[in-house]
Amino acid sequence: MLKAIEVENLFVQYRSRSGVVKDAVKGLSFQVDRGEVVAFLGPNGAGKSSTLKALMGFLIPASGAVSVFGLEAGSIEAKRRIGYLPEIANYYPYLTPTETLCLYGNLQGLQGQSLRREVAELLEQVGLASASKTLNKNLSKGMLQRVGIAQALLGEPELLILDEFTSGLDPIGRRQLRDLLQKRRDAGCTIFFSSHELDEVEMLCDRVLLIRDGKLIDENAVEALKENLGSYSLTYRGKQFEAPGVCEQLSKQIWRHTFADKGEFMQTLNQTFKHKVELLDVSCSDGSLEDYFVDTIRRSA
Repeated sequence: MLKAIEVENLFVQYRSRSGVVKDAVKGLSFQVDRGEVVAFLGPNGAGKSSTLKALMGFLIPASGAVSVFGLEAGSIEAKRRIGYLPEIANYYPYLTPTETLCLYGNLQGLQGQSLRREVAELLEQVGLASASKTLNKNLSKGMLQRVGIAQALLGEPELLILDEFTSGLDPIGRRQLRDLLQKRRDAGCTIFFSSHELDEVEMLCDRVLLIRDGKLIDENAVEALKENLGSYSLTYRGKQFEAPGVCEQLSKQIWRHTFADKGEFMQTLNQTFKHKVELLDVSCSDGSLEDYFVDTIRRSA
């Protein structure tokens, strides 16, 4: 089956004002399956936006191949299947959200009553129904971001490419957007996005790709990553018994075992019943995606 996104040995270059050619993306390769939700993470200047622009055909790679559903990135056929939100979306200030979405819908070939109905539904879903007739110039940054999200969702695209899509949104807006994207995911839409909001990444994603200095430095399934980053401990009173992990004596006949591996934790928990010790405490803590992000970036330096 064709991948939703295929990037093979991508190089993207920019020429600085001084005339020096700089590599923004350096031999990047990855794939995204259909129906998958993947976060594209990295520090500022890592090459995330450059990669997304190459996926949209907004810039021509110095070398490498980029395709969307087996189609050349940037082709009309590929763009018809994508909903895109740039990092900074600028809309004509003297149009309303309704007029803006109708304009973009017409450019996509949508029209008539079905377009007007979809526009009204999208504005309701992103929380802009009450501001649908307010001029864009009078909207806040967060409200304009909601316009951009609605615009990306027009026409029920098969693939969403979103660059820092939570920028400017308050907690209510982030929750509304998360619920909306989860519904699109459940309907089979593929979602590929960059974000610095790691809580949103953890709740939405199947997988994360981590990029630094234009190179892919790590990729992980979110559930496996959380399990690997988790910490577990149990405390009991009685005679110490042999077990994996780190054992610490807290006081006379009170012991605490600490584990980085959930399987070892479960194995030792079962042993407490076998050894007939008194179980005093069990602690399970999910790993921090922020710690993973910072530690992996530092190790790659």
